Amino acid sequence: MNDKQRSILLDISSRFSPPQGVKLSYGTSGFRADASLLESTVYRVGLLAALRSLKTRAVIGLMITASHNKISDNGIKVADPSGGMLTQDWEPFAEALANAPDIYTLVEILDDFVKKEKIALDGEWAAEVFLGRDTRPSGVSLLEAAKQGVASIVKANAKDMGVLTTPQLHWMVRARNKGLEASEHNYFDQLSSSFRCLLELIPQGSRIVGTNDKLIVDGADGIGGEKLESLKGLLNGLCVEVRNSGNGVLNEGVGADYVQKEKVVPRGFGPADVGIRCASFDGDADRLVYFLVQPNSNKIELVDGDKIMALFALFLEEQLSILNKSGDVTVRPNQTRLKIVQTAYANGASTSYLKQLGLEVVFTPTGVKHLHEKAAE
Repeated sequence: MNDKQRSILLDISSRFSPPQGVKLSYGTSGFRADASLLESTVYRVGLLAALRSLKTRAVIGLMITASHNKISDNGIKVADPSGGMLTQDWEPFAEALANAPDIYTLVEILDDFVKKEKIALDGEWAAEVFLGRDTRPSGVSLLEAAKQGVASIVKANAKDMGVLTTPQLHWMVRARNKGLEASEHNYFDQLSSSFRCLLELIPQGSRIVGTNDKLIVDGADGIGGEKLESLKGLLNGLCVEVRNSGNGVLNEGVGADYVQKEKVVPRGFGPADVGIRCASFDGDADRLVYFLVQPNSNKIELVDGDKIMALFALFLEEQLSILNKSGDVTVRPNQTRLKIVQTAYANGASTSYLKQLGLEVVFTPTGVKHLHEKAAE
């Protein structure tokens, strides 16, 4: 690390003092805490993202959100070049940065890591980091801290992608690194085009007479409801009504986590919704549950992640079985096996159900990053 880089780091990092007596850990989805404690951490994760971009020679993403947590919380998560979570190899470095007690220790940690990873701070490659945030008021100042973190590394640039869902930010990072245009318009276009393709695959005459195509979505008073309002007009064949789209308090009496835990209807739902498909996002729209409102009650019948996963597994197994029996090697040159990936937090009844159907279930430690890794394997 040359003197110019060291001087910049010491100068800017001195403006972001870490909170005393607070130790943060990089969890399943990055750092998360009361928003008032996070400014220095977000600044330092900005440093990490710039270095990660230099190391991988690719765009990295930072998403500022606390997902299903209360509105006073916030957090930050890193999107790797593939659009997936930050590689686990860098998590100890993230924790070391976040918990460095002073700016001199911080610079020393950075210098050691740069040497260890052989990151060229003075090379030709210019780092690029995409920034996104959800609708939390604290996201504005934390976004600025992230920008300052990225800017503290010479030849690193931050691009504010705006107020986004977490899936949008991850998709944009992946798209940019694949040489595609990384805009919200392209994101919506890809989703709606894929949806239309799925509808075209439905065999003629197979639609069940009398079914209701309406879907009511609880937006958790977060960014998901706002974005779905923009997307729903492109979803031909599906009538979507969005509720809780920013008029109330984020995740308060609404949202996927509330519905899943309390087993009751979210705010704004009631007897008139009996018999209609309903769904709930969480605050940043990376969680989803379906539910049905029960007659004469505020209780619900929940279709949670385990049930959704089982439905997908049954559908895919059926399709693979049809193709395997077709004998057409141009369609399926090799037999394909289907595995279901779960964690110990999965409902045990779902595991038993899948095994009874002859499906293979494998387990990973808790956390979506572990599930993704096993699924890719």
